[in-house]
Amino acid sequence: MDHNSNFIRTIMKEDLETGKHKEIITRFPPEPNGYLHIGHAKSIVINFGLADEFNGKTNLRFDDTNPLKEDQEYVDAIKEDVKWLGYEWDELRFASDYFEEMYNRAVLLIKKGKAYVDDLTPEQIREYRGTLTEPGKESPYRNRSVEENLDLFERMRNGEFEDGSKVLRAKIDMASPNINMRDPVLYRIYHATHHNTGDKWCIYPMYDFAHPIEDAIEGVTHSLCTTEFEDHRPLYEWVIRECEMENQPQQIEFGRLNISNTVMSKRKLKQLVEEGYVDGWDDPRMPTISGLRRRGYTPEAIREFVKETGVSKSSGIVDAAMLEHFVREDLKLKAPRTMAVLRPLKVVITNYPEDQVEMLDAEINPENPEMGIRQIPFSREIYIERDDFMENPPKKYFRLFPGNEVRLKHAYFIKCEEVIKDENGEVIELRCTYDPETKSGSGFTGRKVKGTIHWVDAKHAIPAEFRLYEPLINDADENEKENEEKTFLDCVNPNSLEIVQGFIEPNMKDVKPYDKFQFFRHGYFSVDPKLSTKEKPVFNRIVSLKSSFKL
Repeated sequence: MDHNSNFIRTIMKEDLETGKHKEIITRFPPEPNGYLHIGHAKSIVINFGLADEFNGKTNLRFDDTNPLKEDQEYVDAIKEDVKWLGYEWDELRFASDYFEEMYNRAVLLIKKGKAYVDDLTPEQIREYRGTLTEPGKESPYRNRSVEENLDLFERMRNGEFEDGSKVLRAKIDMASPNINMRDPVLYRIYHATHHNTGDKWCIYPMYDFAHPIEDAIEGVTHSLCTTEFEDHRPLYEWVIRECEMENQPQQIEFGRLNISNTVMSKRKLKQLVEEGYVDGWDDPRMPTISGLRRRGYTPEAIREFVKETGVSKSSGIVDAAMLEHFVREDLKLKAPRTMAVLRPLKVVITNYPEDQVEMLDAEINPENPEMGIRQIPFSREIYIERDDFMENPPKKYFRLFPGNEVRLKHAYFIKCEEVIKDENGEVIELRCTYDPETKSGSGFTGRKVKGTIHWVDAKHAIPAEFRLYEPLINDADENEKENEEKTFLDCVNPNSLEIVQGFIEPNMKDVKPYDKFQFFRHGYFSVDPKLSTKEKPVFNRIVSLKSSFKL
């Protein structure tokens, strides 16, 4: 797809050319009520990316109008995620910075006869609203006088009324075909401490009232949001017009990002965290930015993935394999190659000198020769992967079995001579012989073997833990269906995490959190920042090597 053409870019370009705007100003406006997920990454890339393209500005603004669900922890996490993705905001703003201004604009609406205080309960308001086919009914409080409304609204602010006992509503049209225009609620009463304003306020504006005012105050030119807000656009424009805001931002909607086998609802992600299905918001199985970061995804891969999904009005489901494709592409030239044995089986090379250790040369990354050569120790005892041996192999099995010869990567040919088992018949050790003539790089051409397997030297290997992940949500079709909660939790994959204990090459003894490697035949892995210790590193598998995904 052509990254340079999308309908939002076209609008911005025209607005600059016609002189409608002198510069482009966008904003990324998360609610601090949870951690950002990969869907938010799309909004970040679009808002910051387009403003950067036109040398404009992007504000990071926290839409903190609901003190019951918000927390400073989320504010800090969101800032970290935006920076990690590679973006710098021009100004840091909070909706709560503008509470006084919003209150004054609400008073203006009351004075113009465009808003009233309503005593209906939330249930009654819902009931009076009507349906898609039936018009709504007017509230009996709709025609209160301007004076009475001003008095009640001020008393709401002063804390005289209980939560839920009164709201301020816009007076628009109870018969509007757009339900959002049927006298929407503008303010509700919450006696709750706010993370930013403390106990100063006990009335809080609704998102649909606050958002357009925030955009207008900040001089935002293009207010970009996902298509579920399309039906709210007439209300957005009504608020800006009736509140007599000087700036007139334009709301433009784009299709949201949906990914197969992935939950993209903050509410559902919060449920997974709170009910213990995962180990916090940054669990490597979570589609949160912090989860992807801990798993080992790179900001470059996420940005490229988002750009490739494009900007359009439609919200299709993108295959999760596409995100994996971009992380493989990003890491293939960066990540050092090394060997790790995840499920070890001991091999004794009976004809190798007992006390000898030799150092073998191995490329750090064959696709990027500039990364140079590493050295790996080799001696009489090694570990191989349990899967690389079979006592009774099927046809076409080219790895190790009794009597068969294979190449050890970067080392020699070995031949399996004897299989040692414990009292339960489990294979616990192999006795093999090696051919000293067959050293890698020696130019040996005497005979060919069909299999190459990886290994680590038993004497020098470092114990490590490996965490292997499968999708957290099993059924792709369950993706975004707003079904009963039950079915969403029924789709959680009980086998999404497998933990195995194995060994890594000794040259990895000083790995640091987030260091990334490609383990021969196993995939790309990243050092876990929370669980690793100096004595025992823990590696998260970012992604396997093979991809069926074609761009």
